[in-house]
Amino acid sequence: MASQCQGNRRKIQVSYVIRNEVEHQHRSGVNSLQYDETSKRLYSSGRDSIIRIWDTYNTTAPYLQSMEHHTDWVNDIVLCCKGTTLISASSDTTVKVWNANKGFCMSTLRTHKDYVKALAYAGDVEQVASAGFDTSIFLWDVVTLVALTTSNNTVTTSTLSGGKDSIYSLAMNPSGTAVISGSAENVLRVWDPRACHKNMMKLKGHTDNIKSIVVNRDGTQCISGSSDGTIRLWCLGQQQCIQTIRTHTEGVWSLAVNESFSTVYSAGRDKNVWATDLSNTGYSALVCQEVAPILKLCLIDDDSSLWVSTTDSALNKWSVSHLRYHYDAELQTHLQTMNTEPQQHIKGAASIRQCHILNDKRHVITKDSKSNVDIYDVLSARLVESLGPVSLEEEIKKRTQTVFVPNWFTVDLKIGLLTIHLDESDCFAAWRSAKEANLEENIDIKVNYGVLIVQALLDYWPKTHQQQDEEKCEQKRYFDVPPHTPIIFSELSGKTVLRLLAKDAVGHTEGMLLAEYAPAWITDLVVNRKLPAFNKLPFMLQSYSTSLKSPAKRERLAASDMLQVRKVIEHVYEKVLGQGSDDGSQSAHNDSSKPDADHEDLAAAALDHVEIYCNDQLLDPSMDLRTAKNFVWKQGGDLTLVYKQINR
Repeated sequence: MASQCQGNRRKIQVSYVIRNEVEHQHRSGVNSLQYDETSKRLYSSGRDSIIRIWDTYNTTAPYLQSMEHHTDWVNDIVLCCKGTTLISASSDTTVKVWNANKGFCMSTLRTHKDYVKALAYAGDVEQVASAGFDTSIFLWDVVTLVALTTSNNTVTTSTLSGGKDSIYSLAMNPSGTAVISGSAENVLRVWDPRACHKNMMKLKGHTDNIKSIVVNRDGTQCISGSSDGTIRLWCLGQQQCIQTIRTHTEGVWSLAVNESFSTVYSAGRDKNVWATDLSNTGYSALVCQEVAPILKLCLIDDDSSLWVSTTDSALNKWSVSHLRYHYDAELQTHLQTMNTEPQQHIKGAASIRQCHILNDKRHVITKDSKSNVDIYDVLSARLVESLGPVSLEEEIKKRTQTVFVPNWFTVDLKIGLLTIHLDESDCFAAWRSAKEANLEENIDIKVNYGVLIVQALLDYWPKTHQQQDEEKCEQKRYFDVPPHTPIIFSELSGKTVLRLLAKDAVGHTEGMLLAEYAPAWITDLVVNRKLPAFNKLPFMLQSYSTSLKSPAKRERLAASDMLQVRKVIEHVYEKVLGQGSDDGSQSAHNDSSKPDADHEDLAAAALDHVEIYCNDQLLDPSMDLRTAKNFVWKQGGDLTLVYKQINR
């Protein structure tokens, strides 16, 4: 597969996530919920890419386990096979099959070509449908999916086609005779999978994206919720809307209906949960008001309670056992909620909302949803300092240095955690002296930040330690990363090729996958030990002149962009002004300690007799060329340095 990837010229990006070993709480919004009535377990899928299992009996410490294998938002989940199997859909374009009891991923389906946004489950026939932004709907036999193994991993699927826009919502009745999708084209499409998978009908009426659908048991009626703020009850036999419910002031994002299809619960952007009597849709009850827009409702315990998830990371359980309906004409003046406090609350953690890469290009400063400011070290993949609720802008200003280091990584906050992306084009751009990087005192030792982190990420891979050729170059290791660090190989489009934890690279299977999928720019470094070349920077060197009759002498040179101005001063003193010591060079054969002393004397003398200017600004001898170019020169064309002879 690796050769196939390279043959197809697919570029592979490497990413890693800086996080705790165990993330006990969601870090961002929770997109979907499922509840097992037998075990009383709640399953929640988060925008932090993690599915969590909660013991709802335990109100003080409900966290049981995390199910981790996705690399992007987990948009929907369904429990199948009497609670033993869980299916998940993600923005990483995959559908995954999980052992719900033990919490491990059994197989991954890569049929979709774009975000997978919605799932639907027909429990009587154990069938699941998946849909998303690629406009396709795939039907899966759950029993077949559960039976998949590494040696028997081929599965066929039926496809429902005909949609013209991204699908956001999906529903099936228990017998699987009706499949209904809602999309950004503002219509519901209805299929009968038994009828050659042809699109049966289109239901028009909504004026915006359809975000949620529920259908009754026999597939004769369905309810849809839309971003247009309305809820519509449809008769599929008549192919028309028979009721429109307008309890919400903003978009409706989630619906839940009781077993008898007599009450619909709705929620969305306006943060309100409403219950509406379907026998008389003029009567509704305000169940509760959440603190953030609501993403999912899950009706449990014989329709007496409702689990609610929002764009916040917490989960709440609300009572719906004694509904007090009001006629809709009274709603504007009687907005009294049935509940002021939830029956149960599962805490969430803060998500990172803002970040700034400091100009040392090693540290990232962040601000989370609780206004706390933290500092992360990208090279060690760790949180290094928590500053509390302080000003992000002031901390950035305080830590900004007059130093230029090339960009060598990018940061993504989509999952509420720091995800660091490394691309072949610039991963190895940042060379620094070990002293400037505060790694050791020797200024002559050069380190490459990209090399350091890639070597640390894959240090557990046995193949990286098999090369014993002493002549091969290898950079000294200064860092290790936490063993639990997730490493992700993906196409630039975002499609995940491989995900593993750093520590898992030691395993035989993971090692084989790395050998297959790791791109050449990674294996050349960690397996073949080929270090990247230094970055060259061309510059002009000219003498200082105040006379129009004696124009300044100009010389075009090129050197490592890390070269310090002091080295240019030494070059001018020794080579241009001809002040080098021949005696010192000859005596090097007689006294091995003399060359170092001679060089120190020469360097000191050079600093006493030469100054370097750029744009009429005297440069600090410890400044490097790239910093001078970006902070002092600040214009196009070659950096121009002017030397001036002085006497101190």
